[in-house]
Amino acid sequence: MDLATYVDTAQEAARRAAVVLEQWKEQFQVREKSRADLVTDADLASQKVIQDYFAQRFPDHAFLGEEEGCQNHPGPGSRPTWIVDPIDGTTNYVHDCPLYCISIGLEIAGELVVGVVLDPSRNEMFHAAKGRGAWLNQRRLKTSATPRLQEALLATGFPPDMRGQERQLDWWRYFSLHTRSLRRTGSTALNMAYVAAGRFDAYWAFDNHIWDVAGATVLIREAGGIVTNVDGTDYNPYTPDALATNGHLHAELLSIFKNG
Repeated sequence: MDLATYVDTAQEAARRAAVVLEQWKEQFQVREKSRADLVTDADLASQKVIQDYFAQRFPDHAFLGEEEGCQNHPGPGSRPTWIVDPIDGTTNYVHDCPLYCISIGLEIAGELVVGVVLDPSRNEMFHAAKGRGAWLNQRRLKTSATPRLQEALLATGFPPDMRGQERQLDWWRYFSLHTRSLRRTGSTALNMAYVAAGRFDAYWAFDNHIWDVAGATVLIREAGGIVTNVDGTDYNPYTPDALATNGHLHAELLSIFKNG
């Protein structure tokens, strides 16, 4: 089965999950997994719909999701593994702030090869497969051409509980003074999808999870951007830090992070 089939299936799974999220609006119960880290009935229902659909289509594939303990780390010799965040931006969803999405990635033989990020509020389906380009609905994506940091619009994300991680606010202050502007949407996958779309010029963070980044990493690479760890090493999506850029800004940003 080729990657195009996997992309189509992931898009259908995301659409089914979007229907679930709309049905659960204003009906869900909210609880905290940890301080300020929310989960709702809608997260669980969305993940179940996606997982069940993949199990039906690809019964020999594995599944790694944020909710309900489906978090087995695939190794290099693992089966193809679908990596899912059923709502990336749950706090926004709870508050009816339309900045949340469904994120789906596919890892085969240790490599992320398919990515889908669906923003149901704007009906924007970002999708990509290795070697096939990145797309927003029917429009091909390309990262921005912004060459200088002072002209750039950057995005970042913070952990739900900032206590003990206040140094991240120092980076916010630094980039506030050295870029055109900053954004914090509350959704890692959307931040990275926007880098792929050329809306943001770069994204950095120190508290990501694999289900946040799996789908959008493929988008950025296929749109011509670069994703590494903040120290410049080859990107390991199972580590918490990431630097994603349009490519033009990557060396400058790596130097800034290296020098602290």
